[in-house]
Amino acid sequence: MKHHLDWSSYETAGQGDAYAGIPAMGGDFAKAVAVCIGDRLCQRTPKGVMCPSFRVTGDAAHSPGGRVQVLKAALNGEFGDQPFADPRLAEAMALCVGCKGCKRECANQVDMAAIKIEYQAQRNAALGVLWREQLFAGLPRLLRQRPWLRRLTLWRNASPLLSRLGERWLGIAASRTLPVPAAQAYQPPAAASAPSERRVLLLVDTFAGHFEPRIAEAAYAVLHAAGYQVEVLRPLADDAEPNRSLCCGRTYLSLGQVEAARAEAARLHAALAPALASGTPIIGLEPSCILSLRDDHLKLGLGEAARQLSRQVFLFEEFIAREHERKRLRWQLKPWAQPALLVHGHCHQKAVGAMKSLRKVLRLIPDCQFEFIDASCCGMSGSFGLEAEHADVSRAMAELDLLPALRAAPHAPVLANGFSCRHQIHEGVSRQAWHVAEVLQQALASPDPLSPEA
Repeated sequence: MKHHLDWSSYETAGQGDAYAGIPAMGGDFAKAVAVCIGDRLCQRTPKGVMCPSFRVTGDAAHSPGGRVQVLKAALNGEFGDQPFADPRLAEAMALCVGCKGCKRECANQVDMAAIKIEYQAQRNAALGVLWREQLFAGLPRLLRQRPWLRRLTLWRNASPLLSRLGERWLGIAASRTLPVPAAQAYQPPAAASAPSERRVLLLVDTFAGHFEPRIAEAAYAVLHAAGYQVEVLRPLADDAEPNRSLCCGRTYLSLGQVEAARAEAARLHAALAPALASGTPIIGLEPSCILSLRDDHLKLGLGEAARQLSRQVFLFEEFIAREHERKRLRWQLKPWAQPALLVHGHCHQKAVGAMKSLRKVLRLIPDCQFEFIDASCCGMSGSFGLEAEHADVSRAMAELDLLPALRAAPHAPVLANGFSCRHQIHEGVSRQAWHVAEVLQQALASPDPLSPEA
């Protein structure tokens, strides 16, 4: 079996008595599947991230443990010569939203999110890639090459007929609105000519850059107000597509298009090489992108550059929290004059224990009261909630805890750092959620001169 991801970190796994049988084929990938010990922790419903699909269905088949049983059968030859094309395996994997909760909360840290990427890559190799998945995965390139996508999306969202045709032809749920690209993509300020020892590199992802440029503007303004020389990462001059924004490849990776993800990652790493060599902090805004650089990119076979980047890249709030502890922030924040914030954490942040920094940063704002919503995945999970066959399950995940908590506090401002989370919240309760960078921008005692609101 040819692997699409690098599973060599599992080479020595499965030597102890706890492992319940390594499948006959699949090599190190099979060992990654076999770390499940069948203790059924994923089939309980305490608070936590794991497992949203089991919580909404109550069906053990839609838990990590249930998926492992089907994967083992496939890898033991029970599904014939093309096991990854078998509909039984497709049904088992269909509702996994890649929340990474099992990697943290499972006793043996089953990485079902990465296993699903390998499964999808194997299925794509056997059956080809659906048009819908080509469209969603290719957004980073299409947004640059097809500027009319904004008009088409607005037209589709306003037209029930177009929405129904989109569901019939592409499988995009007619009952869902699609995120609308901004009228103007983010335009970064010119880079400073002389480098400073307080230089930082801001990585503006596809979602902030093309859909919500106000978030990138807020992050730039906050970092600048805190006394940093902010440079926005750009493609190299000799890049094959120098006018296209850089991308981590997350949209490709989440849909099993690993080679395309690897190409995007290599392009990003090339542009980051000088910053990696100089030790410049690299700061990002979208949790799924930045945490992919720390985790999923290590399975793309990109060598030491990927490992170095995983150690040098920060979520925006992680960098602010670190610099506060080092007493390096040169700003003044005014007291918070709005109601207490309701905070929804991205499931990847919760899964890797990265919510502490967000709590620390919010405490820096005088008089800012906030409450973390105790919820699992919002259910949107990239394109998952937009898919016709998954739209109802996606909403059900949001209705477990997130949307009821928001309805219970109808006047509370909402903070959600994930792009998909904000879209789910907007659809579910018609409220716009903020990114933490926007919250900090509002709290600046004096507007930064580079802020569009100044």
